[in-house]
Amino acid sequence: MIMKQSISNHRAKTVAFALVALTCIAVATGSAAVVSQRKRLTSSQTPVASESARRVYVRSKSLLVRAAVVEDKLLKRPEFKQLGLSITRDESDADIILELRHDLLTMYVFTVVEVKRQTVIAGGKLSSLGGTVADKVAKRFVKVMSEMGQP
Repeated sequence: MIMKQSISNHRAKTVAFALVALTCIAVATGSAAVVSQRKRLTSSQTPVASESARRVYVRSKSLLVRAAVVEDKLLKRPEFKQLGLSITRDESDADIILELRHDLLTMYVFTVVEVKRQTVIAGGKLSSLGGTVADKVAKRFVKVMSEMGQP
């Protein structure tokens, strides 16, 4: 009886470790894919930001959702370019900051800050269930910005 409990405990620990390891691998693979995709872009494929484009800086305070992944999802949305928005990696060059942070369990909070006036112009809360957080943030950001009539 004691032997069966010991084996059962060992299996449970092994399964838990495997789940944690697979989660870490999945997160690392997603980040690596974005980095390798960015390296493949040539200068002819890189979009050129116009002078009138509003520059967006993405700041992620979440360990599981990197800023580069959110940037990638934003750039894939046609509405993002139609709104005259572009991505910047220099926070001091940004007109708008899109901040993402992890709240509770599967909940994430995003905030849109206008840098010039240091005012929060939009925000929201979303769940990681039923899709990727980066894609949901990109979709909600574009929706909010189009409703506000930005730029």
